[in-house]
Amino acid sequence: MMAGSHIALGAAAWFAAAPRLGMPALDPLSLGLAVLGSLLPDIDHPKSWVGKRVWPLSLVCAKLFGHRGMTHSLIAVAGCAALLLDGRMPLPITAPLVVGYLSHLVADLLTPGGLRLAWPLKGTWSLPLCRTGSAFEPLVVALMLSWAWGATKERFDPQAGLRAAGVCRILGPELPSLCGPGVLPGPQANRVGLAWLRDTLPPVISR
Repeated sequence: MMAGSHIALGAAAWFAAAPRLGMPALDPLSLGLAVLGSLLPDIDHPKSWVGKRVWPLSLVCAKLFGHRGMTHSLIAVAGCAALLLDGRMPLPITAPLVVGYLSHLVADLLTPGGLRLAWPLKGTWSLPLCRTGSAFEPLVVALMLSWAWGATKERFDPQAGLRAAGVCRILGPELPSLCGPGVLPGPQANRVGLAWLRDTLPPVISR
């Protein structure tokens, strides 16, 4: 599938998985990590979105493994499982990355090209639902994203998102309708704008 489809499906997978993992589906950091994970398997393709941004590494991966090679195989799935079970990295980091990564593999499995799950063997596995870049692809993605969004009980709060990103700390007086009342100037605003760090880091460190 195309990069945009993988991004949407990575977000959809996190919407569906986060509540079952006891994590917030709409946390900006987690959602961003899920999206990043959804692009990582294509590091074996120099012309992919992520491949262009890590070009020397993607070229090496392409020459060693080929596209949809090791990074799209059961070896990669085992690596994801090992990352989750290792415990040296906090679960709030590894879980969305792994969910996004696996969403990429599932999405590619739905195309005629399929996956070489038993890489380095040459056999290909697929459930050909839609061709990459076809007009049917956006419809499949939209349906899956709609289902995942409807499955989560959380709802996006734009004011909370702006505050968490620190936008209200800087532009609060100019954006009163978006940031809401009670935007504090100076050091107190900085504390509010970065409150998510206070709430997030202690459990991360404790792990």
